[in-house]
Amino acid sequence: MAQQHLDPTDPRSRHAGPVPTGDALAGYLRAQATEFLRALRLHRETGSGANGSEGSAEAARALRRSARRVSASLHTFQPLLDSDWCEAMRPELAWVSGTLAMEHAYTARLERLLAALHRLSGSAAFPAQTGARVTEAPSPKAGAPAQERGNLTVGAAKAGALLDRQLTLARTRAHSTALQALGSSRFHAVADRVAVLASEVPLTKTAGATDLRPLSTAAQDRLADAVAALPLVVAGHPYNAAALVHGLSPDTVPHPQDAPWHQVRLLLRLHRYAREAVSGPQGNAVVDLRLLAAGQALNRHRDASEASASAAQAARTPRIAPATAYALGVLHADQRHEVEAARFAFQQAWQKETVGAS
Repeated sequence: MAQQHLDPTDPRSRHAGPVPTGDALAGYLRAQATEFLRALRLHRETGSGANGSEGSAEAARALRRSARRVSASLHTFQPLLDSDWCEAMRPELAWVSGTLAMEHAYTARLERLLAALHRLSGSAAFPAQTGARVTEAPSPKAGAPAQERGNLTVGAAKAGALLDRQLTLARTRAHSTALQALGSSRFHAVADRVAVLASEVPLTKTAGATDLRPLSTAAQDRLADAVAALPLVVAGHPYNAAALVHGLSPDTVPHPQDAPWHQVRLLLRLHRYAREAVSGPQGNAVVDLRLLAAGQALNRHRDASEASASAAQAARTPRIAPATAYALGVLHADQRHEVEAARFAFQQAWQKETVGAS
């Protein structure tokens, strides 16, 4: 029988400690606002230093983390906060987090795709144009036709160069956008509001005596409902052939199968942050390894989905060589396989959590 873990959001755990109320939420929000301001100060201090690039990247990650947590808390616990203030703050925090995330996302995507091309080409000599970390690739399968292996190896270098150009350009633009955003009056207004939040949380009059756990449980229920709507039976198979349908169609919208999984990822994050808030501002939330594994699987799903879309977009580039298009097609299929593997991993982690909670 699986070991049960105490969930502080479960009403059955009320005997475990004092009831978390709006005061605990206020402490959590103040702590996150303080982290935001500390990261902002670090970003300004390291932006022009000798190690500015590395320090600024870490500061940007810290800004995103705190902005996500504040925004998620405003979403989950909005009935305990001033509604007009919440409606004004949430989209601004989402803008900050999303803008700062793009440069890192393009960097990681390019690294992922170049590493996959290296692995799929079966050639240790395949160049990693951006210095991406790659692992030793296995030799081509003995049963693979020599012509296909040759086309992939020849096309892989050109496909990598094409992806390098496209994603490096996108990363450069994202970097410029982030710098402009951090210097804008819009961001300064957000920072000013966060600074006020660090000392004064706009709670409602009754929030101080209101139990946080019902709202946290509601976030958990929304996650459970969204997971229940996923095709987990299909995800239980190692490969879902339907995942490749329309994969290289002229339509550039995201893959239709991926949207529900992305939504579950967001709801899982809301659930995790609600647990943190309920546990108080000191960060005493119980680390649930099953939730952590499920979240990691959904992050892999997101990364592979976006990488496959980039490969498909590159394959639509006009007048590319057939060998390049072939390599990009193999790369797209490989990333869709990774999507399915991530769904399978999520299914396994979620089933363990379901068993453990029963």
